[in-house]
Formats: sequence, structure tokens, C-alpha cells
Amino acid sequence: HDADNIYYFKEREAALLEIDARARQLTSDDADAFLAFQKLSTEEDLDAAYVELDHWAVFGLFEGNTLVCAASMYPWDDARIADLGVLTAEQYRGKGYAVKLVRSICRYALNQGYTPQYRCQLDNLASVGLAKAAGLSHFGKWEVISPNSTHSTLEAHVH
Repeated sequence: HDADNIYYFKEREAALLEIDARARQLTSDDADAFLAFQKLSTEEDLDAAYVELDHWAVFGLFEGNTLVCAASMYPWDDARIADLGVLTAEQYRGKGYAVKLVRSICRYALNQGYTPQYRCQLDNLASVGLAKAAGLSHFGKWEVISPNSTHSTLEAHVH
């Protein structure tokens, strides 16, 4: 695995998060809309974002009846950390959907007693930009040492 940047909200930023009225939690009733959303994305984007309808928390933003941005979270190991993935269909990027959705799903996680965690590849500049735009702070870089190892390294930046 390549190294990831890891981002978290600082306490004061987390307190300011609001759920966008257009963002809503998705359920199994949204399966058709979610499937149509997946068809708008490349396999590479779907794999990198890892947004799944059956994750612990799944939110979406619609333009009309079209799901244009989706985010999901799942608990990170046994910790009270919720790891986040987000994806905007390519033709809907640059409109602020992802920022609003990241803030909304992170507020939901905080209300459930979880710390939102945002990870992205070091060279994914769009994702790095999204983290900053959403108000997340860079915590460090995480890298798995070996595919056969359960050990990893974390280079944290204390600000």
C-alpha cells in the first residue's frame, strides 16, 4: 500500500460543523440511486474512495433525483474512529458537494461518539484540497510496512 495522509478535525473546528439540509443518510431504499451513481464513476475512483452503501454510515447529496456525491464511514478497528471515504461523480465536481457532504457525515459521526478520520493518498491533490476545504487538519502520514505485516508506521505532525 502507498502511504496515506491522515486528517482530523481539531476540537474547535468540529464544534462548528453543521449538517447541510440537502445531505441525507442513505439506506437500502437508495440502492437504485447508488447503483446509478456508481455507473457515473470509474472503477479507479470507486476503488480509491471506497464508498459503500452497506457501511456503518452513508450519506449522499442529490441534484434533482440524481445522486451526485456519496460518502461513507466505517469504524476503524476497535477504536471510536470512523474512517471516511467520499466520491463525487466526475461531471458534478467543483460545485462544493463533497465539502458539504464531508462536513455533514463527520457531524453525524461526532454525534454518535466517533472521531472522523479522513485518509487519502499523498499524491491525490484533489482529495488533499477537499480535506483542507472541509476544515480538516493534517495529522500525519500512515504507511503499511509490508502487505504481510500487521505493523504500520505513523508520522504525526503536532501543531
